[in-house]
Amino acid sequence: MKKFKSAFLCLTSAALLLVMAACGSKTEEPAASAAAPSADSNTTYTFKYAHVAQPTHIAHKVAEKFKEELDARSNGRMKLDIYPASQLGSEADMLQQIQSGAVDFGSITNAYMSTRSESINGWFMPFLFSDLESATKAAKSESAKKMLEELDQQNLIGMGYVFSGNRHILMKTGAIESPDQLKGKKMRIIGSPAIQDFWEAVGAGPTPMPLTEVYTALQTGVIDGIDIDLDALVTQKYYEIAKDLTLSNHMTFPSVALISKTAFAKLNADDQKIVMDAFEAAIDWGLAESITEEKNKLEEVKKQGVQIVEFAAQDAFRSVAEELYKKYGEKNETIKSFITENKQQ
Repeated sequence: MKKFKSAFLCLTSAALLLVMAACGSKTEEPAASAAAPSADSNTTYTFKYAHVAQPTHIAHKVAEKFKEELDARSNGRMKLDIYPASQLGSEADMLQQIQSGAVDFGSITNAYMSTRSESINGWFMPFLFSDLESATKAAKSESAKKMLEELDQQNLIGMGYVFSGNRHILMKTGAIESPDQLKGKKMRIIGSPAIQDFWEAVGAGPTPMPLTEVYTALQTGVIDGIDIDLDALVTQKYYEIAKDLTLSNHMTFPSVALISKTAFAKLNADDQKIVMDAFEAAIDWGLAESITEEKNKLEEVKKQGVQIVEFAAQDAFRSVAEELYKKYGEKNETIKSFITENKQQ
């Protein structure tokens, strides 16, 4: 009997020790590791990327470069389906899809983004940049980075900027060489607070209008001219009906390259790094490519018989520019810093 009791006590003690050891090992496991996506080099993805531009546009070419970079850096695990030309709806629709995670990536024009985040209007301050190269350099400035950081509260990761080009003035008849020539002219613009303010300040009649309606409106005289970049001028073939171009460089026109925070959070740390590095490489490529493309588009415009005037009246617009610098700088500290960093002396 004594031997039986001794054996029973030994078995009980051993079982108790095993239970205690098991409990101890469970409490030592980091709680965060259970919630974080696990690293798995075999995981495959098919991402979605949306934008409004045509397949010939720099915005689409940057998306294609991103696709190429993702494929190379992930050893083929990451694929990218690109939806150009508003296939997934308006920019408002696309942004909502990116915020929800239904779409993973996109580029949304600053014209629309400026209605969602006030500081983005800084890019539309007139005559900040003498050419596209100086505008692309501003994309790396601290205030430009701050604009992107401010998008975090909208469930977006702002990665950088994609430039369509600087804005110029295309008229159906008669090049613009002074502010007085713009008074009373009906100018098609992209809807944005700062763009609207600029054209009103110079005495023109700014007319927001979808790109699809511009050709007919210009042809029939509903509008007199267009605030436009060279890429859109060539892509939409406006040179067929408007032959007077003033190279004014009065504004630049970027889009914001975005990542959905919701979609990004589902990736493990290694795959997040691949995505970030691939996107940064594509954006940097796009900055250089946009400068090259603008030069090529200018040559194409010349070949199409458009009369080109080099704008030499920036000083005549100085009071208008300073008025807008003051208005928007006082409203927003990020814009104020952006103007200070980039203002032409």
